[in-house]
Parts: sequence; C-alpha cells; structure tokens
Amino acid sequence: MKLLRNLLAIVCAFASVSAIAADATTLRFGLEAQYPPFESKGANGELQGFDIDIGNAVCATAHLKCSWVETSFDGLIPALQGRKFDAINSAMNATEKRRQAIAFTNIIYRVPSQLIARNGSGLLPTPESLKGKHVGVLQASIQETFAKVHWEPAGVNVVSYQDQNQVYADLVSGRLDATLVLAPAGQTGFLSRPDGKDFSFVGQPVRDDRILGGGVAFGLRKGDDSLKKQLDAAIVKLQTDGTVKTLAHKYFGNIDVSPK
Repeated sequence: MKLLRNLLAIVCAFASVSAIAADATTLRFGLEAQYPPFESKGANGELQGFDIDIGNAVCATAHLKCSWVETSFDGLIPALQGRKFDAINSAMNATEKRRQAIAFTNIIYRVPSQLIARNGSGLLPTPESLKGKHVGVLQASIQETFAKVHWEPAGVNVVSYQDQNQVYADLVSGRLDATLVLAPAGQTGFLSRPDGKDFSFVGQPVRDDRILGGGVAFGLRKGDDSLKKQLDAAIVKLQTDGTVKTLAHKYFGNIDVSPK
C-alpha cells in the first residue's frame, strides 16, 4: 500500500510538471471585448481589433499560442491577480495607480483621450464648460479617474458605465451631454457609425500624464519577471520592424501612436 501511494505521488508530480510545461507554451490574454477598434467581436463572434492583432503578433514572435479570456474592464486586474489569465491586453494604460497593484510590459503604443459632445453644444473639456453637465465614462478607466479628479469637484456629474456602448446610447438619447474616451475608440465605435452623425470631438485632447499614463501596455502580475522579459523582447521587435505602426495605420489611420 505504501509503495502504491509513492507511485501515485510520483505520477501526480510528473502530471503537474507536464501541465506546467504545456501551459508555458500558451499565453492567456484577459480583455473586455466591447471597445472597438481595440477589441470587439465580429458578426461571426470572433474577436477582432488592434489589440487582438497586436496580441497575436506578440505570441507569434515569442513562439507562444494565444488564448483569450473575457471579463468586464473593471474586473481585469482582480482576475489577473486571481490567475484567471496571464496578461491584460485591453487598451489598458500603464498609470501610477495601476502600477501599485500590477506590473506592466514596455509601452506598446499611446493614443489621446478626447471629449465627444453633440454638434453645436459649445462644450469644451474644461471644468467651467462642463459644470452641471453629465459626462459618461467607462468604469475603472483612466478617463473615469481623470473626470473625477479634474471635473467632478467643479460640479460636473461624472457617470460611470461598465459598457462604453451604453454610454453612447445614453449620449444619443440625451441622458448624457458628453463622454471622454480614447480617441480611436470614440471615432470607430461611435462617430463613424450612424448613431454618431450628430456628434464630434470637441476641444483638444486632455492631458495629465500622472493619471492618463505613458501609454498602453500588457498588464502582468508582479513577480512574473520571466514572462515580462519574454513579452518585452517581442514588443521591441514588433516596434522595430514596423508591425505596430502598420497595424495602427490599419485601425487608426494617421493617428501617431508611438510612445512619447
């Protein structure tokens, strides 16, 4: 009986090692698939978008197999910490606040955040202009943090949503006066669609590097140094050979996404 128990222990140990080895060839990305052109689902139900293409290119360069795990944006960091996946790939900016909870790879790209409002509204992305107005933001986003820090104390009503598409719906219905979004997401996900025909970007992009971060990167668990090194090397290669720039032009047109 003792010999049998020992044999079973050895078999289990080998099985665990094999599982770990097999898992090491797969990179599980966590994302929220409701933020075009960064990540969304096509008519066939398949994931599509800039971050999806970037993720697949990184996996190919690092000789890994990509898999994708969906969750709400505000649940991405807890799910990463809970080991539901290995890296966040969901247009997440590397900010000081987020770096307190998780680590990040090298910055992959950077895009501006801008305010969208109805044509002729006269609104601008300033506390004075938005006082008394309702501004929709994606929950747990840097846009939410920016609006709550810079605008809410001045009397702006900042309304948080788990789904950016619901923000657009409430903007069209008149329940909201404006929304603050990453510019490419606002252009592709709303302004370029029929519902967005009466709206446009207003004013200049907002600025606060402390809140908005230095750009978008993959979020990692602290201590996953080997994975960070592997992904950083792939990112540098894709930036150097022009892949990131080519994919950015495909989705964002002439918007400069180079890290600054």
